[in-house]
Amino acid sequence: MMQWQQLYSARRSGAEKRTASSIPQVRTSFVRDYDRLIFSSAFRRLQNKTQVFPLPGAVFVHNRLTHSLEVSSVGRSLGKAIGDAIADKYAHEGGDFAEFYKYELPSVIAAGCLAHDIGNPPFGHSGEDAIRIFFRELEGEARKRFEGELTEAQQRDLCFFEGNANAFRTLTHPFNEDRQGGFQLTYATLASIIKYPCDSAAGFNKQRLVTKKSGFFSTETAIYLSIAEELQIPRLDEERLVFSRHPFVFLVEAADDICYRIIDFEDAHRLGIISIDTVAAQFLAFFNEEKGYDARDKVEGILKSIKDDNKKIQFLRARVINLLVQKLCDIFMRHEAALLNGGLDHSLIDLLPEEQSAIIKEIDRYSYAHIYNHRSVVEIELAGYTVIGYLLKEFVYAVLNPQSSKAKKLLQLIPVQFGVSAGEERLFVNLLGVTDYIAGMTDLYALELYHKMTGNSFSAAGL
Repeated sequence: MMQWQQLYSARRSGAEKRTASSIPQVRTSFVRDYDRLIFSSAFRRLQNKTQVFPLPGAVFVHNRLTHSLEVSSVGRSLGKAIGDAIADKYAHEGGDFAEFYKYELPSVIAAGCLAHDIGNPPFGHSGEDAIRIFFRELEGEARKRFEGELTEAQQRDLCFFEGNANAFRTLTHPFNEDRQGGFQLTYATLASIIKYPCDSAAGFNKQRLVTKKSGFFSTETAIYLSIAEELQIPRLDEERLVFSRHPFVFLVEAADDICYRIIDFEDAHRLGIISIDTVAAQFLAFFNEEKGYDARDKVEGILKSIKDDNKKIQFLRARVINLLVQKLCDIFMRHEAALLNGGLDHSLIDLLPEEQSAIIKEIDRYSYAHIYNHRSVVEIELAGYTVIGYLLKEFVYAVLNPQSSKAKKLLQLIPVQFGVSAGEERLFVNLLGVTDYIAGMTDLYALELYHKMTGNSFSAAGL
């Protein structure tokens, strides 16, 4: 059984031999995690990665960066509420325990939320699908070498490419630098983003929450095992790499679960896809059984006094998020024992009371029918399949045929940080390096490179 006293550590990836200290002179270790993320180029690139809708023209909608910032804000609130509750419940612990839960947990959850989408490829979820489909549909000599030279785990890392696992890789892999550990984040922050604590060989089994997808590639197994040992996260399967979820994961996940449902409605309204009446009907339903400050009549009264439709939605968004944060914090503490023994097999939002759970399901149903299958969303997803599929085909060809004239040119385009080089014994390293390169691209960079490589962006004057 996990213990709150053991679930946090200031030890950093790649710096395990250094003395861990959680209280530097100005910024604590966990605040430094947040700062390292927000100043990183990998995080900045999220501003040009699709969240749901195509990146903005005349109307601004959320991208991966603005989504991550908002999730981080909600996560900080969840971390503060839960940290206070744990510190108060175990007031006898005192010392570092009280310091961490009272003041540091909000920074850990906020940092985890900043990082939760940092491994997602361009063009939304279709980017992940495009990578998976490409490797699954390899043919001929490429298929023969893929199956003959890669282990089963390595094949699954690519055929079941997962943005969550790639986030962990992005944060911990040195990418051809001497400095090990990638971002060198604390173990506490890294543990908070691993929603599916298993490798790709054990993952993608939807019978259990922890194996629904995968949380780390075979290349990052060692660092995950170090984290699990340091924080004493129990292993659930003696034969396969499957572990309990770290309790902090539930808070990062909850912040994301709240935000994307609410914010996708807000964006859809701005784009004229759904009406203000539809948004209001869905959001006001959360307050049907509430009393006092959150009573529906009070919320509705304020709503009617607001003239601008966009401000009405902003008001409703704030009130719904505030309500759900309170509800999910209560659920977290009620399920403390299950969280610590690794037995909680549901996300916090799935444990809402029946009436509010029904509202979430209706929002999901409506979103799938009217938002996620809207023409503009489908078009950007199809673009993702085309662009990423083409780039993978060209660069994987270069890896498989490094001596050809075209391949030599293609390999020159891949930055040195991805470690792609000629050598038949490096097939998996090179394939993963190509995938790292493409997954790290922004939508516009990928599209621009696609146009240049297909000859569609050259003018007569420029040739």
